[in-house]
Amino acid sequence: MQIDSGLRAKLTALLPHLDERARRLVAAAEAMGLARGGVSRVHRCCGLSRTTLTAGIRELRSGERLPAGRIRRAGAGRKSIEEKHPEYRGALDRLLAPFTRGDPESPLRWTCKSTRVLAAELRRGRLAVCHETVAQTLRKDGYSLQGNRKTEEVAEHPERNAQFEYINATVTRALAQGDPVISVDSKKKELVGNYENKGRQWRKKGQAPRVNGHDFPGPEVPRAYPYGVYDLGRNTGFVNVGVCHDTAAFAVASIRGWWRAEGRKLYADSHTLTITADGGGSNGYRLRLWKVELQRLANDTGRDIVVCHFPPGTSKWNKVEHRLFSFISSNWRGEPLRDYETIVSLIARTTTAKGLKVTCRLDRTHYATGTQVSREEMAAVHITPSTFHGEWNYTIHPAKKRSY
Repeated sequence: MQIDSGLRAKLTALLPHLDERARRLVAAAEAMGLARGGVSRVHRCCGLSRTTLTAGIRELRSGERLPAGRIRRAGAGRKSIEEKHPEYRGALDRLLAPFTRGDPESPLRWTCKSTRVLAAELRRGRLAVCHETVAQTLRKDGYSLQGNRKTEEVAEHPERNAQFEYINATVTRALAQGDPVISVDSKKKELVGNYENKGRQWRKKGQAPRVNGHDFPGPEVPRAYPYGVYDLGRNTGFVNVGVCHDTAAFAVASIRGWWRAEGRKLYADSHTLTITADGGGSNGYRLRLWKVELQRLANDTGRDIVVCHFPPGTSKWNKVEHRLFSFISSNWRGEPLRDYETIVSLIARTTTAKGLKVTCRLDRTHYATGTQVSREEMAAVHITPSTFHGEWNYTIHPAKKRSY
């Protein structure tokens, strides 16, 4: 035992500094220098297998020398999966090929293609391969784990770029004249309560907030409906948090709230209010209630309201999305939105390095859904469509001029 402990200390200190061949030969030499049972004793001391030690002894006795830089003879070692199974790469490529997504014969048509699933499918095809080997092959071929990217626009409109140019020209002209230009939209509704909020924050280990295990609440659980107004000229945001429904009346009430709180003081000498909005949702260009409510706003402010809608499928281009909402989501990431006060406080504390400031208020007004607009109400809307896509671009004039 005393000899073995000394041998163990010697090998433990030496072997980690050697390559595979040197470890094999040094351990084999120690085994050859011991009496009967040397292979077993060295095996117990350093952990090398008896097969490896026996191969090292055989190599020492034969006097075989390898070229510089090699640790094994040419052709030695475990064969690669491609050498053992030349059909492996082809079988893996067929499972990964893009065309198999629509092929009803593809075994993985409706399955997440993880490495374990791919390996299992290959084994069913009589290719003995583990998921680690599949992962190594994928990395070697330039694959990596990737998620979805929201870049494809659905049903691209033929006038898409022309509408972008029209919006840009309208906004540039209004800003040059010192008139307000706002980008508006409703943010995704949020559950109010002890529910998971995506994202992570720096906290001490083990101090992550505990939230409900399930987030499939019934209609009795309150929701928050943030509607954002982003001032392009001043890089400021105004968010109106509703408590019931995201309707056209709520959307215009949010714009009216921004005007009363900020707009009328900042733009007292303006003549128009320019609004860029999505083509759908509570501020959609097809909604009659949206136009009726804007008429009331124009009457209240005494200003022409110029509206430009983004073409279908391009909502992410709206400035409010990436200049306001994205920073709000980043600011409250990983924080459970337990009550309305928390939501308002987190939104109001959103800032950026470029000076974004956000005002937030809670709107407890009940906005009914399904409101019908009569022909008489629509006839009272003083609207002038643009010569270019008048359904997207129009101006609503006040019934009579007055300052607000």
